[in-house]
Amino acid sequence: MTLFEILRFNRNMLGIMQELGIREDDYRYYPLYCDYLQMMREGEKVTYIVAVLAERYHLCERKVYSLIRRYKTDCTKCALLFEPIICS
Repeated sequence: MTLFEILRFNRNMLGIMQELGIREDDYRYYPLYCDYLQMMREGEKVTYIVAVLAERYHLCERKVYSLIRRYKTDCTKCALLFEPIICS
């Protein structure tokens, strides 16, 4: 499968994701956010969680705070504004 074929197959979803402000590298930090949620369920404080995740994923604490804020963004209302993009 070529890059073109992958883009063609996923173009609608990619377009919606771009309109919602989802960045192409957001998928890379999915495990980090899962760890954040787990630690929150365990009752850890946010400052401690950020310090641990920054060390674990080799990021600065500011980046971890930024990622947490991005992943908390509610896209539900924005998603309802988009109609499916149908192209042949």
